[in-house]
Amino acid sequence: MLLEVESLVAGYGPKTVLHEVCVRIPESGIVTVLGPNGAGKTSLVRAISGELRIMSGTVRLDGTRIDRWPVHRIARGGVVQVPEGRQVFPDLTVEENLLCGSMAVRDHQKTRRADLDQVLTYFPALRSRLRQPAGTLSGGEQQMLAVGRALVAHARVLLLDEPSLGLAPAIVQQIFEILREINRTGVALLLVEQNVTLALALADYGYILQSGQVVMEGATSVLRADPAVKGAYQLL
Repeated sequence: MLLEVESLVAGYGPKTVLHEVCVRIPESGIVTVLGPNGAGKTSLVRAISGELRIMSGTVRLDGTRIDRWPVHRIARGGVVQVPEGRQVFPDLTVEENLLCGSMAVRDHQKTRRADLDQVLTYFPALRSRLRQPAGTLSGGEQQMLAVGRALVAHARVLLLDEPSLGLAPAIVQQIFEILREINRTGVALLLVEQNVTLALALADYGYILQSGQVVMEGATSVLRADPAVKGAYQLL
């Protein structure tokens, strides 16, 4: 198993928001985490990436505990977050944003040009905008940039927090197709997503969070057919 989250308890100050959460991501797998607003999905992503204090439980990458590592070391290990709302640096150019991601890589001076070229093969729309401030991009282009910034960090696991948020359906479909292509190269995906239909179509396995606890899990084909899931998310 590539990434294993075991009995994770985490929260903000004295408030616990995740309760004994267990999630597993296999090599080259695509796993989705679903649930209503306030269920703890973003908190789970932040806990895995080191941004949220873990009270107990473990996070392991290739069997090695990383839950006590600082954020930059987790990213350097290949577990990289694509945050909700993109959070690009608006005053920096597209190229500068991408180079920020490359700084997580040891000897990044040697690999960054090849890394940038690889990202631009996935997102050719960014090639003509390399000198453009990121804040002037469309929402879809900013999302592409956020994913690209994670990829140049040599991500082994992408933690994607609501990548479809605020985007037109056609752009969402395009981004999800690119995510599938990225996954085919061996990059595993943990997808937190409000578009349940697309998330279940992309992922192989899913977890449903409610009030900070996993209340259901299974192969996405099983979840799609479950009457409770279909009713809760109005799936056809």
